[in-house]
Formats: sequence, structure tokens, C-alpha cells
Amino acid sequence: MTSTMIRIAVASAALALAPTYAFSESPAKSAGNAMERKGNAEEKSANAEKARGKQLEKKGDAIEDAGDKADNKAQENRGKQMKKKGKAMQKSAEAREDAAETMEKSGNKVEKAGTEADKDIKKAKDQAAKP
Repeated sequence: MTSTMIRIAVASAALALAPTYAFSESPAKSAGNAMERKGNAEEKSANAEKARGKQLEKKGDAIEDAGDKADNKAQENRGKQMKKKGKAMQKSAEAREDAAETMEKSGNKVEKAGTEADKDIKKAKDQAAKP
């Protein structure tokens, strides 16, 4: 009974893993996908940083206005510095976002090249199989 269960388990595992080998990606496609995923993650991070910069700028503006109304120069200057820091964060995030978009586009190009290479290989195999 145990040997039968082992045979069934081995056969099931073989059937489950068989399609995986048949549809494996080429190295160029997987590298392109990895580059694209990395670009997407970087873009998401840059968007979050840009939102934090906007928030900081808004908070700095409020502090500056409060300092202006209360004639508190120190508070007004703190607000100005915070606004400046928020704008700087936004600019750096925009630069990171642009770089991430470039990385994503490069990943798409590499993936496309891998697909073309796969098509060429398949075409060559088909022609070699013909008499």
C-alpha cells in the first residue's frame, strides 16, 4: 500500500511539473521581466516619495502662514525651510521616476528581443526538421 502511494505521488509530481519545463522562458525574456518589475517597484517608491514631499510642502506652508499671522519669524523660517525641503523631495522623486520609466522601457525592449530570438530559434528548428 505504501509503495502504491509513493508511485502515485511521484506520477502526480511529474505531471504537475511537466508543463513548467515546456513553457520555460528564455534568459532574455526573464531578464527583461526582472528589469521591468524593478522599474515598476522603483516608480512606485518614487511616487510615494513625491507624495511625502507634497505633504511636507503643504505642512511647511501652513507653518509659515501661522508664523506670519503670529509675527513669529522663527516659525515662519521653519515653514519656509520645510517647504523648500518638500520641493526638493519632489524634484528628486521625479528624477527617480523618470529613471524608473527608462528602466521599464529597457526591460520591455529586452523582453521583446528575447521573444524575437525565440521565434527565430523555433523557425530554424522547423526548417531543419523539413527534408
